[in-house]
Order: sequence, then structure tokens, then C-alpha cells
Amino acid sequence: MSAPDLFSFLSPGYPTTPGWKKRDTSIEAAVSIAARAPKLRDRVLATIKASGHHGLTADQVAARLGISILSARPRLSELVDLKLIRDTGHRRRNDSGKNAIVWQAT
Repeated sequence: MSAPDLFSFLSPGYPTTPGWKKRDTSIEAAVSIAARAPKLRDRVLATIKASGHHGLTADQVAARLGISILSARPRLSELVDLKLIRDTGHRRRNDSGKNAIVWQAT
């Protein structure tokens, strides 16, 4: 018996609807944010666009919007898959002191 693929997205509408992994908690989270995700994704994109050529890390986006990093990161993944933002190749230290991707609008 092979191990289940716990990292495949099951949401048929991803990236325009929140994705989830094969776990009940992940599905629950995706369903609970589904109605708010498009507006939040738009706010994340607008915040990144407003940063101009400087770009922002996920932590910076979350801080500017006053939202949890756990709400910001999935929206960034969706925006990458929608080809609306890109990895600049630059890195900045995040709140935990680790290097973080600097995102910029395409």
C-alpha cells in the first residue's frame, strides 16, 4: 500500500478558490475562507502593487494589511499561480530572522 499524497491540492477551482490538502483541517480552513479569499487576494495584490519596484515579503504584506501571516501566505501562492506576482530573486529577513522571498507584481 502506497502512502497517500498529502500535498496535492484537491480544490478544483484552485487558484481562484482556496486549495486544500488531504486533511480534514485543511479542507475546513479552505471552506471557511472561500467567501473572503477573492477580496483578500485582491487586497494582497494591491498592497504588493503599491510597494512598486521594492516589493514585499509575506510578513510585510500581512503587517500592512493587519492580517495573520497564515491568511496572507495562501493568497500569495494563489497570486503566483495566477501569474500576478513573481519572486524578485531578492530576499529580506522576516519576523523569525529567516530569509524571505520579496514578491513583486508582474
